[in-house]
Amino acid sequence: MENPTEFVHWLRSVAPYIHAFRGKTFVVAFPGELVAAGALPVLAHDLSLLHALGIKVVIVHGSRPQVAEQLALRNVEGRFHKGLRITDGAALECAKEAAGELRLDIEAAFSQGLPNTPMAHAAIRIISGNFVTARPMGVIDGIDHELTGIVRKIDAETIHSILATGSLVLLSPLGFSPTGEAFNLPMEDVALKAATALHADKLIFITETPMMLDQGGEDIRELSSHQAEAVLLANFLPADAAYYLDTCVKACNAGVARSHIVPFAMDGSALLELFTHDGVGTMISHVNLESLREATIEDVGGIIKLIEPLEADGTLVYRGRELIEREIEYFSVIEHDGVIFGCAALYPFPAEKMAEMACLTVNPEVQGQGDGERILKHLENRARARGFTKLFVLTTRTAHWFLKRGFQHATVDALPKDRLKMYNWQRKSQVLIKTL
Repeated sequence: MENPTEFVHWLRSVAPYIHAFRGKTFVVAFPGELVAAGALPVLAHDLSLLHALGIKVVIVHGSRPQVAEQLALRNVEGRFHKGLRITDGAALECAKEAAGELRLDIEAAFSQGLPNTPMAHAAIRIISGNFVTARPMGVIDGIDHELTGIVRKIDAETIHSILATGSLVLLSPLGFSPTGEAFNLPMEDVALKAATALHADKLIFITETPMMLDQGGEDIRELSSHQAEAVLLANFLPADAAYYLDTCVKACNAGVARSHIVPFAMDGSALLELFTHDGVGTMISHVNLESLREATIEDVGGIIKLIEPLEADGTLVYRGRELIEREIEYFSVIEHDGVIFGCAALYPFPAEKMAEMACLTVNPEVQGQGDGERILKHLENRARARGFTKLFVLTTRTAHWFLKRGFQHATVDALPKDRLKMYNWQRKSQVLIKTL
């Protein structure tokens, strides 16, 4: 290994995500184009890793190019209306054949176990079945969609019981009516209804579409569902990307916390999207993904993980779990997609109308993005709201950062009396004070 230190740092940086995702349910959907592009084996490796990390995975596959191939072999031309296939009897037979072949290909991909590959020792079981009840889509714009259907119901109870055994669940874009009819379904509809019925934590589309761009040509990384609706109304996205985005908005509005649209052209895109701060795709949520708020007792573990490295190298004074639990009311945190990336504490000294800001920490992975400044302003506002006129910090290594933000050097004697009694003369921390 060329750089063991870098590897250890990287592994530690993904630990918060691993803890946050364990036991969660992810619905991962991909189009037939991914299989046609030869990307299925790599995706199987990545989804197997998610499974190994304790994530419950439901897979939904599409089959459009495979159905088109089957139709071409029969010299039958495919018919579409607004991007949806009109499924006659011949097209339904082709959809059945395509789904059967794809199911076998997917099962084979998850059955790999060669040594020195990501699938070694995996022993994953993937279960499929008649979990999707469907009905005809019917007549739209005067056009009968025949055997094209939409999902009526997902057998969530059975799927949950399968996931509880440690198996993966595979859903094909086919559904069945109570009378025994089969219907060809849009992959996106199956994924949406599955994620909703299962109360999934994430719906992830691994797509043939490239990264979504705004009208200025910049990457669209994160959207609230309201922002996504505005993007759809602006009508500048390509049709395929707009369809995925519309499905994600529906998922978020139906209670799915996060939806992702991730291009499969990049190797390992699913892992990069899930285990890095900025990801490589577009994330849609019902609310803003990032929040700056006062801490609760549930945040203690995240705060400890964040400050431990700085305590170890002497930048911060050691605080045990019990102390943080006792003082949690003084802390504020900044979180992104459920993972804490920054924190600070505000300790009051009402007699002198002063407050101490301590334990200001931002994850090294996201430093330079202004989170430290946002936390500082948040604590300044908290201090002003409580009638304090001065904010002070004690630091051994970061004085320059505070000086650039309006703090000034002061003597130890300028500290509140109660704080002066606790001053550590061995650390010889610099005292910096800012008038609010």
